[in-house]
Amino acid sequence: MSATDQADHPAAPADRVTLGEDVQSLRERIALGSFIAVPFVAFLAAIPVAWGGWLGWSDVVITFVMYGLTLHGVTVGYHRLFTHKSFKPHRAVKVVLAVLGSMAIEGPVIRWVADHRKHHKYSDRDGDPHSPWRYGTSFAGLTKGFFWAHVGWLFDAEQTPIDKYAPDLAKDRDLVRISRMFWMWVVLSIFLPPIAGFLITWSWQGALTAFFWGTVVRIGLLHHVTWSINSICHVVGERPFRSRDKSGNVWWLAIPSGGESWHNLHHADPTSARHGVRRWQVDTSARIIWILEKLGLARDVRWPTGERLRSKTIASS
Repeated sequence: MSATDQADHPAAPADRVTLGEDVQSLRERIALGSFIAVPFVAFLAAIPVAWGGWLGWSDVVITFVMYGLTLHGVTVGYHRLFTHKSFKPHRAVKVVLAVLGSMAIEGPVIRWVADHRKHHKYSDRDGDPHSPWRYGTSFAGLTKGFFWAHVGWLFDAEQTPIDKYAPDLAKDRDLVRISRMFWMWVVLSIFLPPIAGFLITWSWQGALTAFFWGTVVRIGLLHHVTWSINSICHVVGERPFRSRDKSGNVWWLAIPSGGESWHNLHHADPTSARHGVRRWQVDTSARIIWILEKLGLARDVRWPTGERLRSKTIASS
């Protein structure tokens, strides 16, 4: 165990809130592998399935709605709210965002936050859970590192200690309860689309196609878009702002990622509620936070100011 690992795994206090072990079990690895492999295979089969007529308007609506809800559960909830405290929500908003984020099937909210906070502490340096530069800058090293950052790190036996990286969330009863009920949200995420498909079409075929598109393909697409922020956005992209790492802006991921791919500013100013700060930089997650603020459901929003942006902008030569 390295010095970084030892520092990240201090002796646990006797009254520690149990939210999972600090070492990933074989059962967890098998489950994780299943949720990666099955949606990926379905994603590859999506085009011929659609070509064969197994894609109806109800499938499109269900998939779009489920993708949007679970995506923003991660981007607005898991990321900007729980990890970086970009705004203070009404309790109902907090609970809904935590549940929707859990339905993205990327892990319990407190575990996800701990991993991401550790990523920011060591971004693209030794100790970062998912840096694509882990194995060096050579072509072979970067290829191996890219795979690690995209999906390999998920199978790392050593888990980020919650006591060190998310002690505040471990004291929040709502989030502890939601994290412990993670598998219930997984089941809901899996079966909600086929139930909706059946109720809309009153046919088992409608339920089956809704399951394929709204559950399996949706999960696969959402996972790979999320993981692309860890991999692609730390290898390529424009870097107009000063940051300690290699985070970049990747414009073509902006819409499917809910604005998360404006990644350079995020690492330059992690608590900012908006990542896409130019007029043309689509950031639907920031728009949702803006709506919540207007409705009185969010307060103390940390919007970027012109002065702050100028202080972080790299001067052009």
